[in-house]
Amino acid sequence: MLDRLDLLVIGECVADVVRLPDAADRVHPGGSPANVAYGLARLGHDTTLLTQLGADEKGRLIRAHLTAAGVEVRTDGSTAPTPSAVVNLDGAGRASYAFDITWTLGPVSLERPPAHVHTGSIAAVTEPGAAAVVAAVESLRAAATVSYDPNVRPELMGEHEAAVRKAERCVALSDVVKASDEDLEWLYPGVEPVKAAERWLATGPAVVLVTRGGDGAFAVLPAGPLTVDALPAEVVDTVGAGDAFMSGTLHALAAHGLLGPAGRERLRALDRATAKDVLRHASASAAVTVARAGASPPDPAELREALGRR
Repeated sequence: MLDRLDLLVIGECVADVVRLPDAADRVHPGGSPANVAYGLARLGHDTTLLTQLGADEKGRLIRAHLTAAGVEVRTDGSTAPTPSAVVNLDGAGRASYAFDITWTLGPVSLERPPAHVHTGSIAAVTEPGAAAVVAAVESLRAAATVSYDPNVRPELMGEHEAAVRKAERCVALSDVVKASDEDLEWLYPGVEPVKAAERWLATGPAVVLVTRGGDGAFAVLPAGPLTVDALPAEVVDTVGAGDAFMSGTLHALAAHGLLGPAGRERLRALDRATAKDVLRHASASAAVTVARAGASPPDPAELREALGRR
């Protein structure tokens, strides 16, 4: 692994109000980018999250959660309430969301340039903050690798054609892209996920990763796709599973020296054996997360244990 790799995540924090039938509501810190930052810090990386948090109880809960893992939280001084989402879980632990979110991210100065930038989800499509996110990525990508996860929330995406354009703009700025098969189905109805991923790969990324829930995941490389099976897990809920997959992906790429300005050229030559190892780590990270409540990604020991079970 690189001796020091500064990771910057740009995006929203969300207080997830988890609602189960015949049970009291539970509030969990959430938001896809925040979950990725938390997962990276849990795995030992120097991680900064550029976000917005209100001066309210939910904001204090989320900040404490992130800083306890070692995330450096940077905000733009917004006074808007902390975003929230009611998360309804069905009998199989699958989640649906109802959001109450304002995203108005403004510019924030950074003391040191990051080696890698991750963004996506609500932050990359919700204006006026989305414009600031894209501008930040554009300004940083010359000296940093970039990853992107659209993490599609249909009720927040706005007009479909415009949302697709925004997603494709972020894909074109990125070296690593991760999406779910459900994300791709919403963006490109009726198109096979592998074909949609190949379309994205042709616009600039070195690799596109696609998750398929219990059916595993695949990576699309210039040499073609490769797949891995999902790691068996007793599912409690799926909250944060995709985010744990993303943090596991970045963790594995960093371990192979494929992130940061010095790693970009090697990332562009990513071989199938290394890509498969990345998928294994990402899938194991997701498997740990679905086996417990909320977005709770693994620490290094838990990830090693999960990999040992494969």
